[in-house]
Parts: sequence; C-alpha cells; structure tokens
Amino acid sequence: MSNTKCKTCRRVGQKLFLKEEKCSSIKCPVSRKPYPPGRKAKKMRPLSEYGTQLKEKQKLKFLYGLRERPFANYINDAMKKGGSGIGSSLICLLEQRLDNVVFRLGLARSRSLSRQIVSHGHICVNGRKVTIPSFRVKKGDKISIRRGSENKSIFSDLDIWLKKYSPPSWLRLDKDKKIGEVVGKISPKDIDSSINLNLIIEFYSR
Repeated sequence: MSNTKCKTCRRVGQKLFLKEEKCSSIKCPVSRKPYPPGRKAKKMRPLSEYGTQLKEKQKLKFLYGLRERPFANYINDAMKKGGSGIGSSLICLLEQRLDNVVFRLGLARSRSLSRQIVSHGHICVNGRKVTIPSFRVKKGDKISIRRGSENKSIFSDLDIWLKKYSPPSWLRLDKDKKIGEVVGKISPKDIDSSINLNLIIEFYSR
C-alpha cells in the first residue's frame, strides 16, 4: 500500500501528501524520481490536450482518495448548479466530505487515515457517531472524537501534532477538547493551486 501511494504521486508528477510526513521528507520518491513509474526522465513526452486534462482530473481524484464513479458524481452535481463557478462548487462538495474535514481539522495526518478513523466509528458530528466518510457537513456542524476513542493508539501523538497545526479559515478547532466546527465558506484557495479546475471541467464536458 505504501509503495502504491508513492507511485500514484509519481504518476501525476506531484506530491499529493498521501503518505503523511514522508511526503515532506527527503525520502519522498517524487523528489528523487520526478517521472512516472516504469519510465526514465529522458523518455518523457509532452502530453496531448486530452492527456493534460486527464492528468489534472487524476490529481484531484487521487488527492481526495476517490474512485471514478463517486468523483464523477461530484462533477455532475457541480455542473448542475451551472454558472461560472463550477470549479468552486466542485471544491465545496469535496471539502464538505466528513473524512476531508477530519483531515483539515488536523485530527488525522492524511485523508486515507481520516477515512479509516471515520469508518471505524471514532468521529461524531453534533454528538452523534457518523461512520460514512462521504457524509456532507455544513456550517455550524461540530466534529469531535467519540467518547471512548480518545485513548486509541491512532490518536496517541495527536496533541504533539496539533501544537504545530492550524486548520483553514473556514474551520475552527478547540485543540484542548479536540472539537472542531465549520464556521465559514470554502474557497478554491483551500486546495493546491497547481490543480487546474478548468481543465477538469473541460475533461467531463467532452
């Protein structure tokens, strides 16, 4: 699984931070081998228009850890809203996922870990246990670690991690109580600016 995640980042040519702290270390394969698995740097060819669009789509899909069908459903939902803000709508839908919010709050160091935490019943929304990673949160919702789960090994170094972590502006976290709240609006600025949302929309508009 570890090598698979690293190969995913190499395939799209960008760090997607799927491996927690390893992506920020000198051991990151993307830094050492900045080309797709199974190829040599000198054999790299320019991408076609379709290939460029596909690569951007894969970046965003892998970033949120989604399979093609659910990702395409988010695209369709964003397109149904129409207007010039399809990209913004898409980001809002993705960022509102509970597994993403747990990650953004700093209660997990990666989206894959946050998905596991949610699925195993360690997270509550407004005091009620939620085990669906795709559960959509809204402004005013409070996210917390379920009582009885605080002492699980998966949270063993959480206090140390949170001392150096700050959530995005649309979230607020009480680091002592480990309770987060959705307090604002989500912006495309909240994701990696190197991802071209317009190319992704064009890919699905073909």
